[in-house]
Amino acid sequence: MTKTVKLLIAAVALILAAAVIWAVIASKDSDSTQVVIVQNNKVIYELDLSTEDDRTFRIESPDGGWNEVSIKDGKISITDADCHDHTCVKTGVLRSESIPIVCLPHKLVIRYADKEQ
Repeated sequence: MTKTVKLLIAAVALILAAAVIWAVIASKDSDSTQVVIVQNNKVIYELDLSTEDDRTFRIESPDGGWNEVSIKDGKISITDADCHDHTCVKTGVLRSESIPIVCLPHKLVIRYADKEQ
């Protein structure tokens, strides 16, 4: 094996190891219960999932679309939407501080609130 091939294999192994570490960290469930729902870069809801009752509510988009948000057993998710690809619904329950629930057509983001300094 030439030196270039060895360096290439080492670089690929390093990138793969970094990706695995990032995936493990990103998939860790959050300890936070504070959630914000943002639409068009404006916070429209601030929720504490530890005190919220189980409920479902609809968020209307200025373009006429909508997302149905559910809180159940201290977890939040988008359960239905009128967007064409339903990526936000397929995301499932909000688990990680690194990976929010996003509906691009309706400019809606559900994420854990930033930790206070």
